[in-house]
Amino acid sequence: MVSDLDASRIEDLIDEHCIFYSPIVFKPQEGKRLTVMYLTAAYKMFSEANDFRYVKEIVQGHEAVLEFNAEVDGILIDGIDMITWNNTGKIIAFKVMIRPLKAIDKIKEKMFEQLSQMTTFQKLKLKGGMIWDKFKS
Repeated sequence: MVSDLDASRIEDLIDEHCIFYSPIVFKPQEGKRLTVMYLTAAYKMFSEANDFRYVKEIVQGHEAVLEFNAEVDGILIDGIDMITWNNTGKIIAFKVMIRPLKAIDKIKEKMFEQLSQMTTFQKLKLKGGMIWDKFKS
């Protein structure tokens, strides 16, 4: 998806009970809807970055660690995506780690820009979906 610049399959890859661990937000973000929201925003942000690329991949069983580099507004970013998936191939945990501190600050700024572009309808749909998900479980 990254090399093809196509984020349309993100939702298909995420399990309903996925947990997203942000490098910015302390509390884990639970559920498919929040995970898709964060990953879609990150995808848009990094698709505008200079030279985003995965530089190392370690895969064992149902887990992968993907190291990436990018440049955003002149700030060099080193990061790691730690991904766990279940027997059906759906992602159940996605953890992002980023360094150095100025890269975290830049990512926070850019992610806020991406998320603030959500329309009121999109925000209501997300909130309503999260309430529905809690009601179902």
